[in-house]
Amino acid sequence: MSAGPGLEPLVDQMISVITNDGRNIVGILKGFDQATNIILDESHERVFSTKEGVQQIVLGLYIIRGDNISIIGELDEDLDAHIELSQVRGHPLKPVIH
Repeated sequence: MSAGPGLEPLVDQMISVITNDGRNIVGILKGFDQATNIILDESHERVFSTKEGVQQIVLGLYIIRGDNISIIGELDEDLDAHIELSQVRGHPLKPVIH
């Protein structure tokens, strides 16, 4: 993995990924390659809505192609555990337009 895009410190850590189509996927980074294709374990998608709280859809082991990734960020698990997602409301993200 030494030729990867600088994600080595995040392996086996909880991360949040925003995709080009506006999805927010959270999981444990298990691997990646030079094209930033990533493998997430214990992952779930967080679906935001202005009418109800955040829904979490379980995905399990999940692969995301690098060309569909907009943002990868480290997630503070302690802080995230204290957020009551059922009370959070927000507009879904719009897709990236090139």
